[in-house]
Amino acid sequence: MNNILHLRGKFQQRKNPNAFGPVNLPKGARVTADHIAAIKKQLTDLEDYWMKEQTIGGVLVSVHYKCIVAKSNRLQILLGEKGTHPNLSIRGAKFVDEYNKQNKVVKKHVFTYFISFEALRKSIEYLEKCQKVLISHYNGEITDKDTLLINSGKYKDNIMPKSIFLKVIVDANYVENFQLDRADEKIREQSIVTIYRTGVGTAELLRKFGIDMVSAKMIDETTLRLDPGEIEILQNNASYLIAMYVKNFAEIVFNDIESEKQEGVITIPKPQNEPIVGVIDTQFDERVYFHEWVKYERKVDLDITLDQRDYFHGTAVSSIIVDGPAFNPKLEDGCGRFRVRHFGAATAGGFSSFTILKMIRDIVAGNRDIKIWNLSLGSAMEIDPNFISPEAAELDRIQCEYDVIFVVAGTNKSKKATGNIKIGAPADSLNSLVVNAVDFQGKPASYTRKGPVLSFFYKPDICYYGGDGDDKIIVCEPLGMASVCGTSFAAPWIARKMAYLIHIVGLSREVAKALIIDSAAGWNRQDNISYAMGYGIVPKRIEEIIHSKDDEIRFIMSGTIDEYETYTYNIPVPQEMNAHPYFAKATLAYFSGSDRNQGVDYTSTEMDLHFGRIMEKDKKAVIKAIDYNKQAEEGIQSIYEEDARRLYRKWDNVKHISEALKDNARPRKAYPSGLWGLSIKTKERLAPKAGRGLRFGIVVTLKEMNGVNRIDEFIKLCMVRGWLVNSIDVQSHIDLYSKIEEDIEFE
Repeated sequence: MNNILHLRGKFQQRKNPNAFGPVNLPKGARVTADHIAAIKKQLTDLEDYWMKEQTIGGVLVSVHYKCIVAKSNRLQILLGEKGTHPNLSIRGAKFVDEYNKQNKVVKKHVFTYFISFEALRKSIEYLEKCQKVLISHYNGEITDKDTLLINSGKYKDNIMPKSIFLKVIVDANYVENFQLDRADEKIREQSIVTIYRTGVGTAELLRKFGIDMVSAKMIDETTLRLDPGEIEILQNNASYLIAMYVKNFAEIVFNDIESEKQEGVITIPKPQNEPIVGVIDTQFDERVYFHEWVKYERKVDLDITLDQRDYFHGTAVSSIIVDGPAFNPKLEDGCGRFRVRHFGAATAGGFSSFTILKMIRDIVAGNRDIKIWNLSLGSAMEIDPNFISPEAAELDRIQCEYDVIFVVAGTNKSKKATGNIKIGAPADSLNSLVVNAVDFQGKPASYTRKGPVLSFFYKPDICYYGGDGDDKIIVCEPLGMASVCGTSFAAPWIARKMAYLIHIVGLSREVAKALIIDSAAGWNRQDNISYAMGYGIVPKRIEEIIHSKDDEIRFIMSGTIDEYETYTYNIPVPQEMNAHPYFAKATLAYFSGSDRNQGVDYTSTEMDLHFGRIMEKDKKAVIKAIDYNKQAEEGIQSIYEEDARRLYRKWDNVKHISEALKDNARPRKAYPSGLWGLSIKTKERLAPKAGRGLRFGIVVTLKEMNGVNRIDEFIKLCMVRGWLVNSIDVQSHIDLYSKIEEDIEFE
């Protein structure tokens, strides 16, 4: 097998060369004066309503679009405050499903804006003038051809300026209607409620309705815990304020299968300086044989009486991380043993989302030396299609702030549940590595729950063996060895592998996550539709992850985003007969900032991955991407937002592109330079340059079509091109780690 190569060198940075072109209607589009009049009337009605209401210091408006819209096709002038872009007024986003004329379900964007009365009246004025222009000069209807003529100079601006007129027309083209959305579904249980951010502080606003808030009940500025009576008051007085909600108390599904006790005694040496993995779970029983490897801290309130059930799940999870292969020889991974810092944050009966949210941040902040956290707690409730759960959003924020990664169980389906059940919180965390379970035949387990998240994002990320039926996972519980099944017992195996890659091999969390996903996907990814297995099953042995086959060249690269484009056109791939005889694949991972208040438009930064041969086009060097990705290329690219998300995973923080292995494949033509390139183009949803400084990790694999091992030639070519090439020798990393962690005694 070949070692993985780490290529170190300088990425080039480039500002966005594309200036905004003229404002035109899309091809074939038309806007009528009647449509302008209709949406103007809707805004006027909303003005009348809010003039009477006047409780929130402004106006809430929900904009229903005709389709899923790209950032560039959101409102550009309507609902904009003076001197600012309308995007800054967005308070929430969701999808709605509607039937078209062909009786097919079509997804549409809905954005909720909070604006001032002044901005609302200005928008009404713009629409009124626009309507007059259409009637006076365009016979009540304007087309894309008319907007082209306007931009060529043929426009009479006696009613409104050309630039404003065109922006209003384009805005109106994408808008179906303006209205005020309300949360009409009755909420009857204590819940975590998120309200729209308005012009009045949350505590002051709720006091107006007779709800007395204290800071202890608030997670952040707009998310809070409310009792049923308080929610009823809010719904009766201001249902338009509720952006999203989720039940506070979550039932955990993990002990729906009886444990079967196993005979035998296991011993373990004393811990030395092995890496530490953090575990947040139910309680840990300190009487087990590996207790010296675990530092346990009870985090539930001391007033809560614990019984024996509260120790089973947490102890079992930590047993896998410490010594799993000792009692599961068929899952021997070659990773060794790990120490655990175990925080008992829940009981077997369930947990309060509000309490867990407060607790996890404090735990991570107080243990900054821990980089990998295992979280095998999960809710029985399904995730919502239009917003990320509060627990997942908090995990995503923590991972951005503290440079850690959570390995999260994909949650289990109960025995009584039938049909497809969506995963539960916090398995909808986008930055986390979410693990589902398969049986030992590689099929989704009977208790499998499915994604996607927000109707689009791939979750779970990967899967691993969690046992099923008669073939189960062996764990150590307080009463001895036991046979169990569940995603809870698949996730710790991945936490072990992540700990090995980060602590022993010395990889960044971005590269480690990309490497795990890339190894699961292989060359024949199957789970593009069912959302049950993520990118695939992670190999058992760590050697299969940190090595490649003899006919493969696998290398990793990492860097930070400092400008619009980060790129290198300097990757020298060996040739034969002026051709490149390789199949190629690449996996990119990064930890995106996010905003739960943005609903379905949750992630803040998009990294658009392009990888392939360098060719000349219009006297410029460009990348011929292996997945034919033409996003952000110069010139007009007619790629709809929905297609960009489906084909190129736009806004997803994991990108995996791969060519299929074909028996009759032919080597690629080698262009004059003979080089390959890699480019990452960065886009922001809200604040410009918000993602600057964000780190990324990339894994690239080239598979030789004829089975030839060309890695030595590749290394030499890279060194000639100025790359520093490090062959990842695992044994040397193990020796180095041992030396670094060795205690030195001074005489």
